[in-house]
Amino acid sequence: QVQLVESGGGLVQPGGSLRLSCAASGIITSIYGMDWYRQAPGQQREVVAGISRDGGSTHYIDSVKGRFTISRDNAKNTLYLQMNSLKPEDTAVYYCRCSRYWGQGTQVTVSS
Repeated sequence: QVQLVESGGGLVQPGGSLRLSCAASGIITSIYGMDWYRQAPGQQREVVAGISRDGGSTHYIDSVKGRFTISRDNAKNTLYLQMNSLKPEDTAVYYCRCSRYWGQGTQVTVSS
């Protein structure tokens, strides 16, 4: 049974930082590219960042470039998203994806 479990979300003030983790089990993540998505209330789910199988290639949506960093540790079967300089518009539920599998999401709220 494949499971992706996100953690690290929470409430943070504008300008703050959070680090999300996505721990995978039941799947060898190193053979897949992986992505972080987010979905804000009333909005469609959008891809935020992606990373290649070996971590050598990454991509980001324009709105998070320079603030977010995606990384992975294949030995730990874990995906990360370091989020700095957070803005209220980053508020959303964040999901990780590997192949056709999704995590349950973790809430990120940026508010003063």
